[in-house]
Amino acid sequence: MIYSYALIAIVAFALTGWMLSFATHKYSHVDSMWSLFMLMTACVSAIFMLDLSLRAWLVLGAVSVWALRLSIFLTWRNWGKEDHRYDTIRKNNEPHFWLKSLYIIFGFQALLAWAISYPLYVSISSQSPMQWLDGAAIVLFVTGFYWEAVADWQLMQFRRKNTGADGVLQTGLWRYSRHPNYFGECLIWWGFALFGAATGNPWVWFSPVIMTFLLLKVSGVSLMEQTIHSRRPGYAEYAKRTNAFIPGIPK
Repeated sequence: MIYSYALIAIVAFALTGWMLSFATHKYSHVDSMWSLFMLMTACVSAIFMLDLSLRAWLVLGAVSVWALRLSIFLTWRNWGKEDHRYDTIRKNNEPHFWLKSLYIIFGFQALLAWAISYPLYVSISSQSPMQWLDGAAIVLFVTGFYWEAVADWQLMQFRRKNTGADGVLQTGLWRYSRHPNYFGECLIWWGFALFGAATGNPWVWFSPVIMTFLLLKVSGVSLMEQTIHSRRPGYAEYAKRTNAFIPGIPK
C-alpha cells in the first residue's frame, strides 16, 4: 500500500512537469525530475514508517544526496536550452505532441522511475537487522557516487575551457572509461539493490538489471555512441584505446 502511495505522488509530480512544458515549450526539465521521482518513493516510504531503522536512515540519506546532486547538475546543464533527444522525439510524434508528451515522456519516465525505485521502498520499510550486505551496499554506493559526481564535474570543467564542438575529454576518470558517469550510476543502483537484498526480498534485483540495460542499450552509452563519432572527429581514436563502460587501463 505504501508503495502505491509513492506512485500517486510521482504521477502528480509528473503532471506538474507536463503542465510546465506548456509554458516553456521544452521537455528537458524531465531529466531534472528523474532522480526526484526516486527520492519521492524514499520519502513517502519513510513518512509512513513509525520507526526508521539504521538501514532506512542510510538509504534515505544516500538517495537524497544522489537525487539532489543529479537534479541540480542537470538543471544547470540544460538551463535555457533543449536536449536534442527531445527535439527528435517531438518531430517523430507530431501532430499534437503537447498531448502525446504526457505519456511518451512524463508518464513513461514516472512509471519507470517508480518501478526502479522499488529497492528504496523495501529497504526503508524493513525492520530487519543490519548485515554484511549493507556494508557492501555502502561501498558500492560511495564508489558509484564518486565516479558519477567526479566525472560530471570533470566534463563540466572541460566544456567550460574547450568551447569547440569537436573536443574530446581524455583525462581524469575519462581516461579509463568513455562513460564513467554512467558506470557510476550503475554502481549506485546495484548498491541500492544490495540494501534491499539485505532484507531478504529477492525482487529487488529487477531494479539494477533494468537500470544497467537502460544505461548500456537505451538512453546511455548506446544513444551517445550513435552520433558522437560524427560530431567529434577525435573520438574514434579515443574509442580504440578506451573501454566504453567498465573502467580499464587504456590500450
